Amino acid sequence: MSLLRINIFRIVKNFHTTAMAKSKFEYVRGFENEDKILPNCWIVVRVDGKGFHKFSTKHNFIKPNDSRALLLMNKAAATVMQEYKNIVISYGHSDEYSFVLRKETELYNRRKDKIMTYINSLFTSSYVYFWRDYFPDLKMKYPPSFDARVVLYPSDQNLRDYLNWRQADCHINNLYNTAFWALVLKGNLTNVEAEKRLCGTVSSDKHEILFTEFGINYNNESELFKKGTILLRKHIKHPLHGKQRLVIFPLHEDLIQDTFWERHTNIMLGETSQTYDYPISAPLPNLVLQQLHLEENFSRKKEFSKE
Repeated sequence: MSLLRINIFRIVKNFHTTAMAKSKFEYVRGFENEDKILPNCWIVVRVDGKGFHKFSTKHNFIKPNDSRALLLMNKAAATVMQEYKNIVISYGHSDEYSFVLRKETELYNRRKDKIMTYINSLFTSSYVYFWRDYFPDLKMKYPPSFDARVVLYPSDQNLRDYLNWRQADCHINNLYNTAFWALVLKGNLTNVEAEKRLCGTVSSDKHEILFTEFGINYNNESELFKKGTILLRKHIKHPLHGKQRLVIFPLHEDLIQDTFWERHTNIMLGETSQTYDYPISAPLPNLVLQQLHLEENFSRKKEFSKE
């Protein structure tokens, strides 16, 4: 085929494609509904694992908490925050993560479906992509899935109460699970027997069971397990040359108290970052070292055991 005939073929093909794009069938686009998010509201996108009880069992997650799985969740969430700069804070525990976007964000023209699906799909794909970094000796047996929802909060107090609710839920669930699995794994009770033992107990009762029967002081459990993870953008000094670097920083703090919000004033102001004076004596989390390209100086096994 000559060069002239090839060029003519390409022109005709492009014309045909353009004509079809403006064809009589285009009217079906009218059935699409763009659900725009109300202005001047905090936007929260919460992703939640679907069927993760089964997923954790199939992949032999350590009970009651597997730090590898929790750190993988943090990595996936940090990847989302690196892509979407309008997220001012994220909070996660167990198999869920909440992403808070600025009130003023115009991300995807505030189209609800776009925001929800892009964040959820990036989180899910990141969870799969980084799996081998956290479970190097365990092949993923089937792909996980996460559902997602968008919730709007018109006031700063509404947003704080939402985050308080999620962290309170973390504490309640973790205390129960710690007591439950102690009764099963160390007390040799069946799951049904452990459930009956804990039925009707309050927080102090579970503390008592853990301490008197198993020598476990719940207050000494990892903050990662008890409080979940807060992800914030922070400017920190690079540990080698001292220059400021912007990173996604994981914190395991009590965000229910006012002191947290007084220390991190940029959140409610809608500012995406703030300088953070991290204690020099404390080692940087692996999540931060990865962003500074210093992970080769870090032993992941050491962090797992410490978390």
